Amino acid sequence: MRHVVSSDPLAGRLGLNVPYEWWPAAPLLKGFEAGGFAWAQIPSPPREILSSPRECLAHARAAAAALATTNLRPILHAPGGLRVGSPEADRAFEGLLSYAAELGGELVVYHALDLPDQPGSQDPQLAETRSLGRLAGAAERLGILIALENLAPVFPGPERLSHTPLLLRSLAQRLSSPAVALCLDLGHAHVVSDLRHTSLPALTEPVLDSVALFHLHDNLGARRGRPPAPQLDPLRLDLHLPPGRGTLPWHTVAERIAGHSAPLMLEVHPPQRGTAEALRDAAREALAEPVLGGVA
Repeated sequence: MRHVVSSDPLAGRLGLNVPYEWWPAAPLLKGFEAGGFAWAQIPSPPREILSSPRECLAHARAAAAALATTNLRPILHAPGGLRVGSPEADRAFEGLLSYAAELGGELVVYHALDLPDQPGSQDPQLAETRSLGRLAGAAERLGILIALENLAPVFPGPERLSHTPLLLRSLAQRLSSPAVALCLDLGHAHVVSDLRHTSLPALTEPVLDSVALFHLHDNLGARRGRPPAPQLDPLRLDLHLPPGRGTLPWHTVAERIAGHSAPLMLEVHPPQRGTAEALRDAAREALAEPVLGGVA
């Protein structure tokens, strides 16, 4: 992927997501662009649509027409529950790649290794790895990058393999394809690092060499001993707040993010979004010190 070169490390890198089940209508996307964003993350239709070539093409062409009213660069997010490794799921992922190609997208985000951290996950993990190896070949031919995203528990619960970024990096290296990299979700990493009593840099820095996309949002970490906020779900960990509205220690990772070249996609839930301009400013403030020389 080629990225904009500028004295401002954030120039051309900021993006905003279209929320799940929202249609990327032209006015919405134009608002992203007017707010200073260069990228838009589009949620894919469900796997049933992706598995139907005719419906997949019709949906993708309509989304592409809306995007064509802007200069935004699209990223496509796979359905959260899609896990390759079976003929049906693989067919849906093939449709996902076709959709991304029709959209003009350079990158698709996929939740790999979303399996319990237990011995019974070995067989589905092997099946997923084999399918990803084959699908990576198709992605290479289309010029599309598959970004494997690290996850976190939405509510307190058991560990899953996808909670560990290093496991995703190992998977990407095992596949040995230029079409596979990582989507490093900093909000998810904050939850997991807090649950494990470790630091955010300790969890994320070992994988930065494999990152093709960052997801940015905030939360309250493991929420230990913190009183519930009246406006927030009292138990939810994965809150998807604007940067700076939670406890994520942005100062510990900001310099490395600013020095990276990957796009920075804000993923903020609709009730917390505000305007596109406000989200842009929140991201810039969170990363202000290394980017703007300490001027907030």
